[in-house]
Amino acid sequence: MSLETYARERNAFRTKVMEHKKRRSVPLGAHVTLQFEDELTIRYQVQEMLRIERIFEDDGIQGELDAYNPLVPDGSNWKATMLIEYPDADERRRMLGVLKGIERGVWVQVEGCERVYAIADEDLERETEEKTSAVHFLRFELSAPMRERLRAGAGVSAGVEHAQYRATVKLGAQTRNALAADLS
Repeated sequence: MSLETYARERNAFRTKVMEHKKRRSVPLGAHVTLQFEDELTIRYQVQEMLRIERIFEDDGIQGELDAYNPLVPDGSNWKATMLIEYPDADERRRMLGVLKGIERGVWVQVEGCERVYAIADEDLERETEEKTSAVHFLRFELSAPMRERLRAGAGVSAGVEHAQYRATVKLGAQTRNALAADLS
């Protein structure tokens, strides 16, 4: 949408996207959340960046699309933004040091199949010698048999295994169905 159109439509569009995101959000314990992305969530992110940065020229718009389009799943995978959330800034800073490498321990598992560990941060390195980032971008590649099991109604679990942080959750029906719809 143009900046003018988006300004008019923003509140309604934002409400729609926030409701959509609820079905695609997976808390892993108290401090890690996976936000599974799709075309709508990424379109919202692009619109917000264009609005905030007042980008309206074709080259600038294309630059934002080029940056965000790799976060849209392609039918054989799921893509997620992983957020590490500690409200207290001092605790967050300390825990980001403790949780180095956590992004490599995040997994999904289709019922009856092996775990699939995330491929993390393909765009750039988000970890330093001292700490990990509070935001990581993850890709989960699902085999054809996994996708077939999902189409047949198999359940899905997700989790994280790190020496200092472990969590496992079985996805609810709404989230499982939303993610299954991303696959071809």
